[in-house]
Order: sequence, then structure tokens, then C-alpha cells
Amino acid sequence: MPVTSDSHAYRASLLWFPDADSDQIHFEADGLLVTTRGADGVSRISAIGDYRALQAAHSHLPTTDWRGRWIAPGFVDTHIHYAQTDVIASPADGLLPWLNNYTFPQETRFADPAHAHAVADFFFDELMRHGVTTALAFATAHSASVDAFFTQAQRRQLRMISGRVLQDRHSPDGLRDISAAQSLYETESLIAKWHGVGRLGYAITPRFAPTSSEAQLRGAGELAASHPDVWVQSHVAENADEIAWVAELFPQARSYLGVYEDMGLLRERSVYAHCLHLDANDRDLMAERGAAAAVCPSSNLFLDSGFFDFSLAQSHHLLHGLASDVGGGTSFSPFHTMHAAYTVARQSVQQSGRSLSAQHLWWLHTAGAAKALGLAGVIGNLNAGCEADFIVLNPQATPLLSRRISAAESLQAQLFAMIVLGDDRLVEQVVVDGKVLGTQASPTA
Repeated sequence: MPVTSDSHAYRASLLWFPDADSDQIHFEADGLLVTTRGADGVSRISAIGDYRALQAAHSHLPTTDWRGRWIAPGFVDTHIHYAQTDVIASPADGLLPWLNNYTFPQETRFADPAHAHAVADFFFDELMRHGVTTALAFATAHSASVDAFFTQAQRRQLRMISGRVLQDRHSPDGLRDISAAQSLYETESLIAKWHGVGRLGYAITPRFAPTSSEAQLRGAGELAASHPDVWVQSHVAENADEIAWVAELFPQARSYLGVYEDMGLLRERSVYAHCLHLDANDRDLMAERGAAAAVCPSSNLFLDSGFFDFSLAQSHHLLHGLASDVGGGTSFSPFHTMHAAYTVARQSVQQSGRSLSAQHLWWLHTAGAAKALGLAGVIGNLNAGCEADFIVLNPQATPLLSRRISAAESLQAQLFAMIVLGDDRLVEQVVVDGKVLGTQASPTA
């Protein structure tokens, strides 16, 4: 990539995955990262490596000196509900009571564009504060909620994916679609309006099988077939009561996942949240179709839904990445999510008490999550050609973290300390599309 006047260099410690398909991590204690804005207006990484090896060729560039800090890929959240921002930390006896008592009443408010814009504005501020630079998000069953989400994302030049929720039955007034036909017409109109605008992407979004009629699900599958570059997102196999309900509603389907397969909704760029209670056939089918699981450990622990089996996912070659699942999830923080994933993996029967390594957890929330979304080599990493979305970490952000990091005997120990002890204070700066948000550091020549 040619270096132009639109290039900028950053000196810091660097953390990334040289092979986007592997969790093998590389750390450069004194590194140089160079970004360049291309003809398409998007800023991408043009060089990365040892400062001494790269400095001479880039000495003419304006350089931000962040020595003492770590630059790492921006986090990628594979499943989150922006409209549930005000539902987080609401107690419930399980998934279905939580939806009926908290979520559905809150989501009805998103018919009001002013409310939707206010929540979207706060939501993106919160994502940035926690270092999440890309998310696959649910809106609500209102076109206004989608317009608000994408308008606010585009204003910040973010790479974000969302879609209008489809739910034409078993839903309260104010959320239930007037008809399957109307909901699908609005979805197609929103695809035309927003998909591919800037760095935005659209996701066809049935809430979950019980709240969509067969006509709505089949129509969504037909839209997915006619728009292969858009995403599909929904929920599957999260909770025992939910699974029993699906079996009653779709007795002809082989499994809960089989409902989506029968409707044409299982393919590449389809992402299903939870995937806790799948059998071997389900896992193999997802892998064969190129579909991905969004793993939501803090939500699953909070709602007592079960444990995702990382070992079986890996052995079946099932794509998967980490997700916060706010508001069922308990934090926007990727560090909290990674810590919860570590806990879940230890609890899984099939996992047999084996731990996920710190570098693998980090990969699942960056490059691995990007791969699950079909965006490997685009986001979630710092390799040349990746879009310039990254974060700046301060290993001395808190006294306890600083003390633990200074005593850590290896990179793995440092990464694990950040996972367990880190929160939004660890994320000192966020760079989106090559622009530093809320910076306290001034570039130096």
C-alpha cells in the first residue's frame, strides 16, 4: 500500500495475530504501526512491525508516541441488543420471564425516533469507552430503531451491522408486526437504504423462531437468498423452556436449528446467538453451511441458560466468536466477557476442566470474532490491509493491574491479568477509521 500524506505512524507496544485464522499472537515491545487512507476514503493499516526496522522508511510521517502503552485490535462483539441498553442488570427467573417483564416493554419505546436516537447515541459512546469497534446488533421491530442505529454509526464512521427485528406472533402490542408481508417489505427497503453505506452492513433479523410465523421465516430466507452479502442473525438453543416451545410450534423440524435450515436461513454470514444445547448433527450442519455461533457467556450465566461447549465447537469446526449479549449480558466490557468465557469453559462437562488460554480468549473477541462474521482480514486485527480500528491499552490503568502486570512472568500472564482485572479504565484511547476518539495524547513529529 503506497504511503501518502494521508498516512500516520504510531509508536507503542503492539499486539496482533499475524495469521488471522490462528490464535498465535505476536507482541512487539517497541513497535511501529502505520495507517494510510485509501482512495475509497477508508483508513487501513499499511505497515506493522519492529520500530527499528520500520522507522527509517516512515520517519517523514507525523508520529504519535505511545510508548508505555499497548496497541491492540479493536474488539468485535458478535451479538448485542442496542435497544436493551436500559434493560441491563434487570433480575429475572429465566429467559422468557426476563423478555416479558423487562425487554419487550422497553423495546416498544423504539417506535419513537427521538428515543431511538438518544439510546443509540449512548450505546455507541459506551461501546467506544470499552474498546468495541464493531458489533452485530439487534435493533427492534421498528424501522425507526434501525434508522437511528445506522445514522449514529455513520456519524462516527463505524463498521457496524444491524437490522429490523422480525416478530409477527407471540409478541406484545407495539412489537408485533402487522403482517409478515409488511415486515419483509420494510426489511428489503432498509437493506436498500443502509447496506453498504460507508462501513455499514444489514442483518436480516428474526428475533427467534417462536416469535415468527412460518410465512415470515420463509420470507426472510428468500430475502437472504436474494441478498447473499447481507447477514442473518437470530437466537437458537439458549434455554430449555424455549427449546420445548419451538418443538411444539415446529413439530416437523429435526431440531431448533433445523427450523432455520428448513427456512433457508442457515448459510455463510448467518450468526446464531447462544447455541448452548446443540447436538452433533446441529454442530456439523452449522459448520457445513458456514454459519457461526455468537457465544454469550455472561448472559448465559446470568439467566442460568447453560454452558457453551468450546471443546465440541472446536472439534466440529464450528465458527464462533464472543459476544456481550447486552442487556441479558451483564457488561459492555470485552474483558468481563472473556473472563466469563474462561469460567464457562472450566464448567463444561465435555471441556473436562480444561482452560482456554488468554491468547485464545483474546482471539475469540477480535480476529476470531471477525472470522465468525465473515470479516477476517477486514477488522479485528492489525495486519496490513485491515481497517484502522484499534485500541490503546494502559497496563498501569489501576494500581492492582499495574502491580500484577509488573510481576507477570510471560505475555500470557499479562494478557490473563488484563482479562481478569481489566475494565473500561484499561482502554485509554480508541482509534476508529484512523481517527483518535477523545485523545489525550498529541501527535509528535
